[in-house]
Amino acid sequence: MATAFAAETSAKSPTSRPVIGKASYYAHHFVGKKTASGERMNPDRLTAASKTLPLGTKVQVTNLENGRIVHVTINDRGPYVRGRVIDLTPRAADELAMRAHGVARVEIRPETSPVQEADAATPASGPPAND
Repeated sequence: MATAFAAETSAKSPTSRPVIGKASYYAHHFVGKKTASGERMNPDRLTAASKTLPLGTKVQVTNLENGRIVHVTINDRGPYVRGRVIDLTPRAADELAMRAHGVARVEIRPETSPVQEADAATPASGPPAND
């Protein structure tokens, strides 16, 4: 049974192949607790937990129910609920408009080029300045 569970949650290594499954978000009592990366869980950051993706991996998460997308960085391990593939911070869950439902069917795709959290969190204000 453990093998089936591992297979349903995600691939063994980050590839360009997407993983589809259920996403949930961190409960309030995890705020301020240390994550697997050593950072404290901050509900306002765009981070997430994965059982198998390497810490520091940047992924694109798409809510398959409404098409909304968020870019997050894996900084923790989990989720530890059967059938779930990623745990998101409340902010990331808000970006996907999934908090009211608690869970959502998502596609997780590792980024091929790094996306900075600040870039994913704020819209560009204009063209880059020439130095």
